[in-house]
Amino acid sequence: MGAQERERKVYRPLRRAGLEVIPNGVPDGTMPFVFGYRDEDIVGGFSHPYDTPLLVERLNEEWYELAVSSGLLDHRREFLVQLPQGTRTHRASLQNMHSGRGTAPAAWTRVRLLNRWDIMGRGAASAFLGIHAGHPGFAMMALDGSVYVSASTGEIGVDVIAVGHPEGSENILRFLEWFALRDSPYSGRELQKRIAVWLAGRASSAVSRSDR
Repeated sequence: MGAQERERKVYRPLRRAGLEVIPNGVPDGTMPFVFGYRDEDIVGGFSHPYDTPLLVERLNEEWYELAVSSGLLDHRREFLVQLPQGTRTHRASLQNMHSGRGTAPAAWTRVRLLNRWDIMGRGAASAFLGIHAGHPGFAMMALDGSVYVSASTGEIGVDVIAVGHPEGSENILRFLEWFALRDSPYSGRELQKRIAVWLAGRASSAVSRSDR
C-alpha cells in the first residue's frame, strides 16, 4: 500500500479523532509487543459497563486522566499507538483472531494528541482504535516505554489498564520469550521475528553494561 492510500484510509480518520500521525518517529529499541502482564504490573485503569450514562464522554475523561497521571504523554503530548500494517481495521483483526486465521501484523506509530480529540468516540469509530464509538480497542505506549495503556471491550463493558515499565516486568519478558519460540501458524512469524530481535538486543545491551 502506498503512502497516499495509507494517508487517506488510516491517517485522516485518526486526525479527525484528534491524533496527528508523525511518520518514522518511533524511537529505536521500542518494545514491539506487550502482553503477559499480571495484576502486580498494573498501575492504573478503569472499567465501565456499556449502559453507563454518557459513556463516551466518561471514557474520554478517564483516559486523559490516566494518560497524564501515568506519563503516557510527553511534553509535546506525543506517544505511540499500535496500528495494523496496511489498512486492516481493528474489527478485521478481531474477526481474523476469532476465526483462527491469526491477527493482522501491527506496529507502533508515533502520534501527537491535538487540542480537539475524541479517542473513545471518533477514534473508536475510525475502526483503527476500536469497533465503534464507545467500544474501543487499542494499545498505546509512552515514547520512553515507561507505561503501556490498553483498552478492550468485553461482553458487558470497557476495560482500560495501564502497565508500568513493561520492559522490566519479568511476567511480560517470560511471555515474550515463550511467544518468540512458539511453533504455531497463528503466532505471526513477522511479530515473532521482531520480538526475537528485540530480546536479543536487550540481552546484548545488558552484557555490554555488565562489562563496563
